[in-house]
Amino acid sequence: MNDLTSTYKLHELRKESTMGSYGTETQRDIRIIDLSNFETRMAEIANEIWQASIEIGFFQLKNHGIPQQDINDTFELMEKFFALPNATKAKYPLSRNAGWESRKQIRPSTNTADQKESYQITRPLMTNLWPSDEELPNFKAKSLAFERQCWQVGMKVLSCFAYKLGFDLDFFTKAHNPNQPDYQSTLRMLHYYTISDEMKGKLGLWRAGAHTDFDCLTLLFQRKGQGGLQVCPGKDMTSQTWTSITPYDDIITCNIGDMLMRWSDDILPSNFHRVKSPEPDEYQGARYSLAFFCQANAHVIIEGPNKKYSPITAADYLKQRISANFSGKY
Repeated sequence: MNDLTSTYKLHELRKESTMGSYGTETQRDIRIIDLSNFETRMAEIANEIWQASIEIGFFQLKNHGIPQQDINDTFELMEKFFALPNATKAKYPLSRNAGWESRKQIRPSTNTADQKESYQITRPLMTNLWPSDEELPNFKAKSLAFERQCWQVGMKVLSCFAYKLGFDLDFFTKAHNPNQPDYQSTLRMLHYYTISDEMKGKLGLWRAGAHTDFDCLTLLFQRKGQGGLQVCPGKDMTSQTWTSITPYDDIITCNIGDMLMRWSDDILPSNFHRVKSPEPDEYQGARYSLAFFCQANAHVIIEGPNKKYSPITAADYLKQRISANFSGKY
């Protein structure tokens, strides 16, 4: 645990800065929610998602509508990108939430670099950040097609929250409009590095330090056998008691982000999560995942119905959160 609580302006960052200890582990009931026949079952699904969210801020989805082959193909595409030489990837550096970085993200909870590399796709920000067709044929078209599928699932889930919060069903869809130039939702490709022999068993090494997400909703795709994700509901942050999540190829893991927590005046809790380094007897190889972050368009004002927090634009909110992770400011 660090003593940087007073460093950060945002309540969310001050809270995150206290979450650096190893803590303990326990079992929790992680709800798997069936999205099949969404149009006719929307109210039922909304109630299931809402209950899981207010209790844990975390749930999983099956029958979500994205073909498994499309998920598999995107994982293969991602692995090809990360297999490129670093000098090639460095031509597309992270800038304003788009592009490639390696070991650059430093969480307020740990103050050490996450042991990973990532490539972030935010549609309006991708000028000069796409690998060429000579380097990776059809990478742009395939990535954007998958990003669109993620957006569609995300908007279904967010319509459930709109329904439960008493908003128009398309409230969050309008707030995450991909046809506007200030669209901010992001598809993030993640490669957690193989654990080297000299680093095995080091408790201070985190593949991703404890954090909450910046967004309204995160959709996470994982690979069977590549574990490490752990969650801790915000209400349990004092005890820092974590639950390991078994990854499945056909299940999307979801968590509430800080934007939606603000929008709901804290009714919906943002979920702390981390990716721990494997134990010496666990799989030590590379871990890959895909995360889609539903982040409201830049001009959108985030303010709950009861005005618990001062209004803030989604642009300013993301700026503070990203700066704290990549430059140590705020």
